[in-house]
Amino acid sequence: MTTTDPTTTDPATDPTTTDPVTRSPLLDRHGAVEGEGPDAGVAAHYGDPMREQRLLAEGLAVVDLSHRGVVTVTGPDRLSWLHSITTQLLTGLEPRQSRESLVLSPKGHIEHDLHLVDDGETTWITVEPGAAAPLAAWLDSMRFMLRVEVADVSADWAVLGEPSGAESLPGEPLAWRDPWPDVVGDTAAYGPTEGHPATGRAWRELLVPRAELARAVRDRPLAGTWASEALRVAAWRPRLGFETDHRTIAHEVDWLRTAVHLHKGCYRGQETIARVHNLGRPPRRLVFLHLDGSGHTIPERGAEVYAGGERAVGHLTSVARHYEDGPIALALVKRSTDPAADLLAGGVSASQEVIVTP
Repeated sequence: MTTTDPTTTDPATDPTTTDPVTRSPLLDRHGAVEGEGPDAGVAAHYGDPMREQRLLAEGLAVVDLSHRGVVTVTGPDRLSWLHSITTQLLTGLEPRQSRESLVLSPKGHIEHDLHLVDDGETTWITVEPGAAAPLAAWLDSMRFMLRVEVADVSADWAVLGEPSGAESLPGEPLAWRDPWPDVVGDTAAYGPTEGHPATGRAWRELLVPRAELARAVRDRPLAGTWASEALRVAAWRPRLGFETDHRTIAHEVDWLRTAVHLHKGCYRGQETIARVHNLGRPPRRLVFLHLDGSGHTIPERGAEVYAGGERAVGHLTSVARHYEDGPIALALVKRSTDPAADLLAGGVSASQEVIVTP
């Protein structure tokens, strides 16, 4: 289970502080229990989270992600424009080809994560719950004299998550295919390129008319966000507002590998990307934790992490119960934290696996 850190209020890193939540009609399904915090409005589970997780891992279930925001960009300049203001190479993108790109602050901190696919006429972007309105407003402010139009279409379009690694084909609903953990284009990995736990991972987001959400599910079993989040944590996959805060840079969470092109020209925050990559290491690093599950409870997201002594070395960013591995978590810790040290997270013992190398 992933919980919410009540101390996070920055709209750029906790987008749940903006748009109102739209309640999914799939919450009327038998056994549905609504999620909380960032995942309010959709089901956390439908009565059996571990079974749902197994079905999802086997490629059989579908996840209601209709709380995610959807933004469209139209006009002949759309791809070259988005290319110029975000971190990924987007020029020459073919119809139904997916990309992930980031919007950074002037100091290089992550503000938005864009799940982006173009259909030949429109670029479709899905974003974290509540992030569509601020993203659309920022994009609109950056149009200048270019031939582009930006719209927040979250009221009319919804997202379903499914365990498929294929790009969508003509005649199918448009889909964004998650590239994680591939090293996409001219970039760098700050974690392993061989033996990554997410190697072979299959995940994509289907775009469907909101009015047809229930019909799009058909007779497939539903899994809640507890299930999809547990598999995300096990894959070491960063999520905006969870693995990020107001000062996170992409290197700290190994996000260059899928979302940043290192030689595409200037964009806001590019100097930080280049400087850290060329001259040093990030100040913090993401780690994967196996939590002691012998107790009745597990720590919550945001709990401080200690490596001996009395001073915290970091905090938990995501916490979940995995159907095979038990309690697991992701945490951001100081780069200097000993990779071999046993940690204490929220009073619970934790052993670490290195994601981002010190």
